[in-house]
Amino acid sequence: MKPTRRDYCQFILASQINYTQTYFADHHPHFSHDAINRYLQDDNVTPEELWNSVKDVIEYDDDACLIFDDSVLDKNHAHKIDLVRLQYSGNAHRLIKGIGLVNCLYVNLRTGRYWVIDWRVYAPDEDHKTKLAHAKEMFDNAIHSKKLRFRTVLMDSWYATKELMKHIHASAKLFYCPLKSNRKVDDSGGEESYKAVSELQWTSEQAAHGKLVKVHGFPGDFKLKLFRVAVENSRTEWIVTNDFSQDSTDGTREMCAVRWKIEQYHREVKQALGIEKCQCRSARAQRNHIGCAMLVWVHLSELARELKKNIYRIKKEMLSNYMKQELKNPSVRMAHV
Repeated sequence: MKPTRRDYCQFILASQINYTQTYFADHHPHFSHDAINRYLQDDNVTPEELWNSVKDVIEYDDDACLIFDDSVLDKNHAHKIDLVRLQYSGNAHRLIKGIGLVNCLYVNLRTGRYWVIDWRVYAPDEDHKTKLAHAKEMFDNAIHSKKLRFRTVLMDSWYATKELMKHIHASAKLFYCPLKSNRKVDDSGGEESYKAVSELQWTSEQAAHGKLVKVHGFPGDFKLKLFRVAVENSRTEWIVTNDFSQDSTDGTREMCAVRWKIEQYHREVKQALGIEKCQCRSARAQRNHIGCAMLVWVHLSELARELKKNIYRIKKEMLSNYMKQELKNPSVRMAHV
C-alpha cells in the first residue's frame, strides 16, 4: 500500500515529538519504511501547492501587509543531509548547520490573522540565489501572479538593502525595516558627513515624529523617514520607511511589532509540526517534508480559528485524549503492589 500526501500530512498532524519515517512506519498498519521513503522521493510539494491550499481562506484587505523573514531548520547533528549548510541562526545566535528557509506571510492588520503564502529553500549551490533574491521573487509573485491586495512590506535589517527598498518603492508599496546601528545616514541635507545611525542627535520633536534622512549609497533624491524606536529589554531600533504619512514614533512601533507574527509562525511549525525534524538525506525528501508541514499548518490554523484555540492546544489535546483513554482502560496494566 502506498502512502499519499494526505497520509504523510496526517502523520505530521498526529505525531507529538518524532517525525521520522521509521516512527511513521512503526505506528502505521500498512506503510513500510521503504514505502514512506519512496513517497518522499517521488512527490513534489511546491510553494504553489501551499498557495493553492491557503488562497481561499485568506481574509484579504487593501491595507494588509507582507512580512519577509528567514529561518534556519536546525540540522546541527546532521552529516550527510542535502541542503544543509553552515549559516547564522538568530535563534541560536551563532553559526549552525541547517537548512535555510525564506518565508512570506500575509497579515490582515484589522483582524490580526496571518497566513504563510510562499516559501523558498535557501540553496545557493543549487540555484545561485541569495535570500534577498528569494524575497524579491516572492514580492513580485505576490503582485503579478497572486494579485494580492496589500499596502506595506515588513522585514528585518538583513533585507534593508538599497536594491530591495527601491524595488518595493517603485512598485508603489510601503516598507518599514530596521537599520543596523552602524548604517551610515545623513540628516543634515548634505551639510555634514554621513554618520552611523546610532550617533545621530535627536530633538524632542524628532524623537516623537521622526525625521528625513538619506541613507548612504542611495540616490540623492531618495529620502526616507527615520524613527528611533525603543523596544523591549532597553533595546533601540532605527526604523526607516517610505511612508511619509507616518508621523508618530508610537505608530511606527506598532507597525513594526507586527513583524513578531512571523516569529510566532516559525515557532509553531518547529515546535508543534516538526518542520526541522526530518532525517531524510535527499533534498527532494527534505523539501517535501517542509512543504507538507506548511500544509498542515494551514489546516491547523483554520481549525484553531474555528475552535477558538491555538495550534499548541489542539496538539496537546490529542495527547490528552490518549492519556484519558489509557487511564480509563490501560493497554499495559500495573501489577498489584
